[in-house]
Amino acid sequence: MAASTNVVRLAAVSDIHYNKNSQGTLQPLFAQITESADVLLLCGDLTDYGQPEEARILARDLTASVKIPIVGVLGNHDFESGQEQELIRIMADAGVRILDGDTYETHDVGFAGVRGFCGGFGRGALGAWGESVIKAFVHEAIQEALKLETALARLRTKHLIALLHYSPVRETVEGESLEIFPFLGSSRLEEPLSRFDVLAVFHGHAHKGSPEGRTAKGIPVFNVALPVLQKAYPDRPTFRLFEVHTETPTAEAGGITPINDRRQWGRRATDRQPGSDRTAAGGENPSPS
Repeated sequence: MAASTNVVRLAAVSDIHYNKNSQGTLQPLFAQITESADVLLLCGDLTDYGQPEEARILARDLTASVKIPIVGVLGNHDFESGQEQELIRIMADAGVRILDGDTYETHDVGFAGVRGFCGGFGRGALGAWGESVIKAFVHEAIQEALKLETALARLRTKHLIALLHYSPVRETVEGESLEIFPFLGSSRLEEPLSRFDVLAVFHGHAHKGSPEGRTAKGIPVFNVALPVLQKAYPDRPTFRLFEVHTETPTAEAGGITPINDRRQWGRRATDRQPGSDRTAAGGENPSPS
């Protein structure tokens, strides 16, 4: 169904690390996301140890609280037990679309997602040279970048969003120890982003990183790991909220605007009526800047 306005709201969070004792802990947050956004983005580390029991607990909370489309990718923690395919099945049964070189489209916004991989950034990136184990490590990063490129190429929507777990740029891992930078992302993931007119990139993984950065070509990159959001925005609920202006791009971030004023949160964009100055919940209706 087409949106009733030219704005689509995205809520994004990552690294929620559900474990066997997490039942109900994030339901209030999920309920607020449902009231505020049109799509929920989950950028990996959905579980703590990648165990199906953890995924089932998360699935129950999502099913009970979230009434909007959910799109996500897995993170490294979700692979820990070697049961990632079962996690994907459990999430699918709960209506969560886990992307692994796949795409999802809604309201003229297209999402391409992969887990990504590590290897470092820029001149410090690990090269495929020497021992076979090093070559295999680098090959994994290259394969993830190729999957992302293939997914982006399949999208036919006007606005493209990339979902990752690992960072494609150094800027959003700043704050972590320098020693672990090579394990937080790979600049190889930046290459396919630059070949397409990607509107924004969302990722997690770097718990002590920075919330925002940009690629070399100016594509905005957002680290939405829950610990990052707790530290950077202690006065807000622990998710980021964005508006994608599907008709008239804004000057800020090329058509995607972070919503930082809590007075502008409320009913999601597709519940608002065209031309209205108020949301259905009675809050302010932000107009594109």
